[in-house]
Amino acid sequence: MSEQFDLLVIGGGPGGYVCAIRAAQLGLKTGCIESRGTLGGTCLNVGCIPSKSLLNLSDMYKKAQKDYNNLGIEVGEVKLNLKKIMMNKSKSVQVLTKGVEFLFKKNKVTYIKGKGVLFSKNDVVVYENGKKTSYKSKNIVIATGSSSSSVPGIEINEKNIISSTGAISLEKVPKSLVVIGGGYIGLEMGSVWSRLGSEVTVIEYLDHIIPGMDREVSKEFQKILTKQGLKFLLNNKVTKVKDENNKVTVEFSDNSTKAKNIIECEKVLVSVGRKPYTDGLNLSKIGINKDKRGRIDIDKEFRTSVKNIFAIGDVIKGPMLAHKAEEEGIAVAEILAGQSGHVNYDVIPGVIYTSPEVAAVGKTEEELKKLNISYKIGKFPFMANSRAKVNNETEGFVKILADSKTDKVLGVHIIGPHSGDMIAEMAIAMEFGASAEDIARTCHAHPTHTEAIKEAALAVEKRPIHF
Repeated sequence: MSEQFDLLVIGGGPGGYVCAIRAAQLGLKTGCIESRGTLGGTCLNVGCIPSKSLLNLSDMYKKAQKDYNNLGIEVGEVKLNLKKIMMNKSKSVQVLTKGVEFLFKKNKVTYIKGKGVLFSKNDVVVYENGKKTSYKSKNIVIATGSSSSSVPGIEINEKNIISSTGAISLEKVPKSLVVIGGGYIGLEMGSVWSRLGSEVTVIEYLDHIIPGMDREVSKEFQKILTKQGLKFLLNNKVTKVKDENNKVTVEFSDNSTKAKNIIECEKVLVSVGRKPYTDGLNLSKIGINKDKRGRIDIDKEFRTSVKNIFAIGDVIKGPMLAHKAEEEGIAVAEILAGQSGHVNYDVIPGVIYTSPEVAAVGKTEEELKKLNISYKIGKFPFMANSRAKVNNETEGFVKILADSKTDKVLGVHIIGPHSGDMIAEMAIAMEFGASAEDIARTCHAHPTHTEAIKEAALAVEKRPIHF
C-alpha cells in the first residue's frame, strides 16, 4: 500500500523545501521529493549561493591587487589560486545542503530522493535508480524550478559555450569571455571573471542592461562596470556561435543598422534568462494548464486547474527569485492549514551582487509614468555619506520614489555598498505603507551606510542635510 501524506512537495529548492518545513510545522504530514540528490535546488547547488561565494572571493582578490596598498595595507605579491577558490565555494554549498537535510529531520519532513511524476491528482510515482515507489497525498505542490534558456540555434555544451552552471565551475580563467545577455546572472558572472583576469564583453539585445531596472540606475551601473573593465555591445542580436578548435566565434548584428560583426573569444556564457522546468511531470495528462511561456496557470491561492495541486516559484508567473519562491511556499502551507497565507508582490526586492551591489523594491520611474502616477524623487549620493567615504565605497546613490499626493513610498532603488542588505529596511517600510516623511523622521545610527536612505527620504521634500 502506498504511503499517504497530507502534502507532497515535488522539488527541494528554496520554494519547495521551505513549503515542506512550514507545512510540517503546521501539523501536516509532509514529504518532499527531489531528483538532484541534494536539497536546495538550483539556487543552493549551482546558482545564487556558489555564485555569491565567487563574487565575494573575486572581489577580495581584486581589492588585494589594487586597493590595499593604496590604503596602507601592504600585502606583497598577490597570487590567484583558482582551485582553492572553487574548493571554498563547494565546501560552502555542502555545508548548506546538509543544513537543509538537518532542518527536514528537525521538522519531521520525509525526504524522498528521485524523480517525481504525477499519475493522478492524488498519486505521485518516484523513480530512483531503476526503482519506482508510489505515494498518495491529499495535496501536492509543484516546485520544480527553472532551467537555463538559450538563443535559438546556439547549443550549450558546458565546455566552451556555457550556462551559468558552467560559469561557476571553470577550471581556469579564460583569456576572453563573451556574455550573451546583460541581465542579473550574466553581469554577476561577467564581473567575477573580469576581476580574476578575463577580458569580458557583454552583448545585449536591448539598448540598456538589466531590463526592468530603473533606467537611471541602469545607466549608472553600466558606467561603473565599464570603469571596472567590462565592455558592452548594446542593441545587438547574436545570430550564431561557433565552437571550433578551442576557439569560439560569435556572430551578431546591430539592431538599428543591421551591420554584421564577429568577435572571437575563449568562452561564451549564454545568459538570456531561464524557463520553467516541468519536463516529465505529466501535467497535461492530469489536466494542469500552462501558458504560452510554459508557466503553470494558478489562481490567487496558487491552485492549478486541478484544485488540490498547487504551484510555486519559477514554474509560475513573476520574477524568478529564490526569496519570492520561499514566500509562496510559506503562503501555500498556511493556506492548506486553514490560515490566510499571502504574498505581497509589490514589495519583493531584487538584488544584483556585483561590487557595488544594486538593489530595488517597488516601482521604477518608467513604471510609474506608464501607470500615470504622479511622484516625487529623493536622491542621495554615497559620496556624501561619511561611512561610505571612510570605507572608500563612494560610488552610487539611493533613490526614493514617493507619491506626490500621499507621500507613500512607491519604489526604492539603490546602487552602492551593501545595498542588498539596505533594501530590507525599505521593503519593511513599504509593507507597512510608510511615507517618505516616516523614513526621514526615523533615527538612523551614525556613521552607517543606511543614513543615505534617511537623507534620500529628506531629499523627497528637498531638505537633505549633508548634500
